[in-house]
Amino acid sequence: MSIAARSLLTGLVFGVLLALLLQQLTPHIQVPVQISRGTPTSTTPLLDTDSMAQVLRNIARKVVRGAGGNGSNYKSTIAASSSILHSKPTPLTSSASSLIPSKFFSTTSPTMASSQLTKSVIEAIKERRTYYQLNKEAPISDSNIKELVEQAVLHVPSSFNSQSTRLVVLLNKDHEQFWDYVVDVLKPLTPEDKFDGTKQKINGFKAAYGTVLFYEAPEPVENLRKQFPLYAHHFGDWSEHTNAMHQYALWVALEAEGFGANLQHYNPIIDQKAAEHWSIPLEWKLRSQLVFGGRAGQPGEKQFQKTFGERLFVHGSKE
Repeated sequence: MSIAARSLLTGLVFGVLLALLLQQLTPHIQVPVQISRGTPTSTTPLLDTDSMAQVLRNIARKVVRGAGGNGSNYKSTIAASSSILHSKPTPLTSSASSLIPSKFFSTTSPTMASSQLTKSVIEAIKERRTYYQLNKEAPISDSNIKELVEQAVLHVPSSFNSQSTRLVVLLNKDHEQFWDYVVDVLKPLTPEDKFDGTKQKINGFKAAYGTVLFYEAPEPVENLRKQFPLYAHHFGDWSEHTNAMHQYALWVALEAEGFGANLQHYNPIIDQKAAEHWSIPLEWKLRSQLVFGGRAGQPGEKQFQKTFGERLFVHGSKE
C-alpha cells in the first residue's frame, strides 16, 4: 500500500474517532463569558454544533490534500486538531459573548439577584402610602391593571387554600357610578349640615381612576368548617386574614406601578346597590374598597412608634 493511501486511510479513521469524541465532549465544554474587565464571571455550554462540523470538514479537506502529497499537511492537521481539544478556552469579550444565546448565561450571580429582589420588595413596602388626592391619570393600561389583579388573586395565599376572596374591579365610568351610589346612600343617613362635606369627600374618591371591591364568599369558609370542625370557630377570622392579604398585596402592587391609593370601608351600606348594578351575589360580604389613581398630591408625614422592645421582639438571633 502506497504512503498516500495509508495516509488517507489513517486520516479517515482518525476523523471518525475525532467526530465520536467531539460528540461526547461538546455538551460538557464550557466557555467563560467575560462581560467587562477582570476575570471571567460565568460560563456557558458551547452548543454550536455547526461550528464543530465545520472544523471536521476543514480537517477532512486537509487530510485529503495531504494524502496526495508527502503527508506533511496531514501531520500538521493532526497537530492543529489536537491543540483545539487541549488548549484552554479563550475568554470572550462582551461583543463575542453576544453570539451566545442569553438564556445560557447570566451576568448576575444568584446571590446578587436574591439581594436585589429583597431590596425591591422592601422598597415597594416602604413606598406604599395613603394618597387621598388622586386624579384620572393611569401609569399603566387597563389590560395591565386586570393582569395585575389576576396575579394577586392567583398567588396571594388563603387559609387552607380556601381561595374565598372575590375581587370586583371598577374602572372609568363604572368607578364613578359606584361613588355616585355611595353619595345616594349616605344622603338620608347624614345630617344636612354635614352632607356637603361628606359629598366633597366622596367626590375626591370619584376623581380617581378606579376602585377594587374586596369581597369574601361564605361558601368556601362554610365548607372548611364542615371539613374541619375542630377549627370551625377560627375560619371566620382566617377568612378576614385572607382578604386583608389581598388588599395589602394589591395596594403595594398598584403603587409600585406608579398609582396612588387609599383604602375605604363604605360597607355594608353600599352592598345592595353594588350587588344590583354589577350582578354581585348578595351573600358575598364586602370588606373594603381600594381607590386608586394618578398621584395629585403627597401623602402625609408618617409617624413611627418605637419598634424593638414595644412592637418587635426577636429571640435567638446570632447577631
